[in-house]
Amino acid sequence: MDDVVIVGAGPTGLWLAAELRLGGATVTVLEPRTERDPHSKALTIHPRTIEILDCRGLADTFLAAGVSVPNGHFAGLPDRMDFAVLDTPHPYTLVLPQARTEELLEDRARTLGATIRRGCRVTGLTEDGVELAGGEIVRARYVAGCDGTRSTIRSAAGIDFPGTGPTTWGWLGDVVLDSPPERGMLSVSGPHGGLMVVPMGGGIFRLVGTDPSADRPDWPGELRLDELRATVSLIAGTDFGMRDPVWLSRFGNATRQATAYRRGRVLLAGDAAHQHFPTGGVGMNVGIHDAHNLGWKLAAVVTGRADDTLLDSYHDERHPIGAALLEHTRAQTALMTACTPDGQALRTLLSRLIATTPELSRQLAERLSGLDVEYATGRRVPNLGFPDGSTLFERLRTGDPVKTEAGLVRPDGHLA
Repeated sequence: MDDVVIVGAGPTGLWLAAELRLGGATVTVLEPRTERDPHSKALTIHPRTIEILDCRGLADTFLAAGVSVPNGHFAGLPDRMDFAVLDTPHPYTLVLPQARTEELLEDRARTLGATIRRGCRVTGLTEDGVELAGGEIVRARYVAGCDGTRSTIRSAAGIDFPGTGPTTWGWLGDVVLDSPPERGMLSVSGPHGGLMVVPMGGGIFRLVGTDPSADRPDWPGELRLDELRATVSLIAGTDFGMRDPVWLSRFGNATRQATAYRRGRVLLAGDAAHQHFPTGGVGMNVGIHDAHNLGWKLAAVVTGRADDTLLDSYHDERHPIGAALLEHTRAQTALMTACTPDGQALRTLLSRLIATTPELSRQLAERLSGLDVEYATGRRVPNLGFPDGSTLFERLRTGDPVKTEAGLVRPDGHLA
């Protein structure tokens, strides 16, 4: 019997597996897909996530694989937020396809000794583990549901997932562009909708956006290249010579949150705990932060270093963060879909305020980057220096707490 079985080998599940192994727990990850999904829903790694990677000695590996961008956006507004004002050694976002992120995280988990089994579809919970399609029982003391918005584990545990259904649909296309924007990246908004263009490398660009015609509660059907070409042309005045689509997809703005992140021996993290419109690219990042909070606690419990009640603090600390995430993405969605003259005026006003009000820009940047998270027990601690020349992030790489002049810093980088 393992200490923990994790259902779902996305970024959240893989980071949780690595953290559990770092803390001495035995862990098996179960994933229904036999191969990693080549399509990358997430592209952006935010500053706090890069800090987390730095605290485990992985930042350089990820930075070498991606492209750093020194700013971020709020709802696709044209005036971007400068991350140079942030109190972090990593004042930038990292553009890296999710497939590559998962590959690097899986390498980390396997190197630390996690077992990862693919082609294993979990059908439900048992008294001492989970059941797979075909009847096999995988036994474990605790079960972590990192299996997405349609989580089997959340449903089997009887945890409610209230919220609102979709009212609009975004779209994306990973395509070749023969005539890309001059600077590679582009953000456009007008009466016909909004569009962002992001280079992904290898000659592929991601086009992602919304348009008023997508305002409907029902699924509008699979996205076609001719439809994407027409929509982009209407918004930007050109289709940028798009061709050879690698991936075309739609996504809705359904917004939900699990009522409990813990029920007995079952815990939820990532998209299994919260669902939202992917504005600002925050979803994967918050999922990894969930895992970072849970990992050291669950490892401490299963290895006898802490009482089981420590796990209650996971819900207490992360559920409010999830609620703030939903509020933040809902606000951005409202602005991104504001195509009327009044809505466009609001976008223009807010964009000017961000450009001319440094404190507003800084606060939005801190929220987007994940650096503003503060728990009742303690705030995030920046990368403090020590007399011997070492830094806090370096000392946290063992996964142990660190004594500082500010107080005891937990393995997740927050004051105890």
